[in-house]
Amino acid sequence: MRITFHGAAGSVTGSQHLLEIDDTRILLECGLFQGHRQDAEALNRSFEYEPGSIHTVILSHAHIDHSGNIPNLVRKGFDGLVLSTFASRDLAAIMLPDSAHIQKQDTEYLNRKRARKGLPPLEPLYDIADVTAALEHFVSIPYNRPYEVTEGVELRFLEAGHILGSAQVELVLSPSDGGRLTLLFSGDLGRFGRPILRDPDLRSRPDVLLMESTYGGRRHEAETEAEQKLGDVVRRTAARGGKVIIPAFSVGRTQEVLYHLHGLLSNAEIPDIPVVVDSPLSFDATEVYRLHPECFDADSRRALEDGETPFRFHNLRFTQSVSDSKALNAMKEPMIIISASGMCEAGRILHHLRNNVEDERNTVLIVGFMAENTLGRALAERSPEISIFGEKHIRRAEVSIINGFSAHADSEGLMRYASTVASPSTRVVLVHGERDQASALAGRMESSLGIAEVTIPDIGDVFEL
Repeated sequence: MRITFHGAAGSVTGSQHLLEIDDTRILLECGLFQGHRQDAEALNRSFEYEPGSIHTVILSHAHIDHSGNIPNLVRKGFDGLVLSTFASRDLAAIMLPDSAHIQKQDTEYLNRKRARKGLPPLEPLYDIADVTAALEHFVSIPYNRPYEVTEGVELRFLEAGHILGSAQVELVLSPSDGGRLTLLFSGDLGRFGRPILRDPDLRSRPDVLLMESTYGGRRHEAETEAEQKLGDVVRRTAARGGKVIIPAFSVGRTQEVLYHLHGLLSNAEIPDIPVVVDSPLSFDATEVYRLHPECFDADSRRALEDGETPFRFHNLRFTQSVSDSKALNAMKEPMIIISASGMCEAGRILHHLRNNVEDERNTVLIVGFMAENTLGRALAERSPEISIFGEKHIRRAEVSIINGFSAHADSEGLMRYASTVASPSTRVVLVHGERDQASALAGRMESSLGIAEVTIPDIGDVFEL
């Protein structure tokens, strides 16, 4: 038994971990790499293993850096099942077509520029037909119910609390040569005590823990403090007549920001200005949230039973058409625009940034993690000059950062999780974190929890179980 790391090792994108037991190959995640366009393009187009040799894909949640390359895997020969929770399957059914659509749009835009330079056209990574074929492979599994993946491999999904439908993946492995081992893959872990979703489940006691480390060396501000900062940003931007541009993942982050804006508006703590969610995917995802109360915490379930929803208020609107999206850039009055993608690497957010980043009245509000080599990271680092669609822009807009809305557990949450599910004899492998964050978490786990073996792999490394 062994695991080979093909993504999200020493980084936070392109999550892919290949588990081999006897002659069976199981892929944990199949995500897209995000970063420099040319580098990401090369990584996403090819696989370091034969797609047709994969027996099953197990998906922890629907974010594109975890699910986005499944259509390409199917296109290149994968013919097994994709196992996920019910909510993750429903989200994948809207997110993967959106990913194909964005790739098509961006490729067409780039090809127009390439044609003017006499360069050959590019092809999208996959198209809607590939997505449709991929969705036929999905099978939904309830939380907390054992499921036999194949002989010697039993799966159980446990709540991860990250986004709707997110799960930890617990695998009980019984190889043919005897023995029994429990492997727990944390997926992306959410924060304890967040609104809307349940807390991460702490019941598993694995022999090997494959654990995320996105914020292994950082602490988030309290959510109440984050809401206060959100109010401050909106008030001062509106006072100077500007727009608040919020890059946000369509699933999870958008809904949480809406939850807090709803609270601020209800208490008259911010001006009554338009709030626009410019993402068809965000609209669809918000509707999917309403379909899955089984993922909600007790407070959110009670609110739904009473007919309340944090995702609808009087000055909120969702745009669908491209013409409605473009019209936002011609509007001069203060407003809040929430748009995808969350790391500013694709989608409508690029057009809003291109039209607004050079205006000092505006604010770009960063509300989530920005991976290395992304436009979002350049903005978070307040680079004076940024590149959008290959064109240079002088950044004059204010950049404000609020970490309290992160859907990832911070260092304290990760330690709380590890101190419960792991013991000093547990073998821990830290993935989905840049090396400084993983190293910081590893040091704390060794010194505070007495865990003797903490490994931080690189892409291509093999971990023997």
